[in-house]
Amino acid sequence: MILAAFTIFHVVISLIGIGTGLVALFGMLSSRYFAGWTRWFLVTTIATSVTGYFFPVHKLLPSHIVGFISLIVLALAWYALYNRRLAGGWRLTYVITAVIALYLNVFVLVVQLFEKVPSLKALAPTQTEPPFKITQLVVLVLFAVLGFIAAKKFRAA
Repeated sequence: MILAAFTIFHVVISLIGIGTGLVALFGMLSSRYFAGWTRWFLVTTIATSVTGYFFPVHKLLPSHIVGFISLIVLALAWYALYNRRLAGGWRLTYVITAVIALYLNVFVLVVQLFEKVPSLKALAPTQTEPPFKITQLVVLVLFAVLGFIAAKKFRAA
């Protein structure tokens, strides 16, 4: 029962991180900074990565590597935003790292959807099949394009 509750908590903060991250990204795309949404995005995304390490496993998993990478880019995003106050090149550093952190959260969401949703699992039972790979490629390209646009727009803010 405790593991089930912890899993729900982890999923909820992950979804909050994605939702608030999308709002923060929208702000960057429109040359605006949404302070509250951005803080919630960073805090919940950090919490998502950290809580991922508390699940009972006995070996290093790809999710641990994604979580580690996420924590590194989140630390840079936090530093650029709150310590360097987006001065100079730190504005671009923030945009890039924030978009990468959001992408990694969505990447994991897609993995989980293909693992847990029966119709998606039927399309890609081992996640090596074309539907899974194409979906992840589309998500990657989408975030790359949005990140590029955000870097251009938010720099002008």
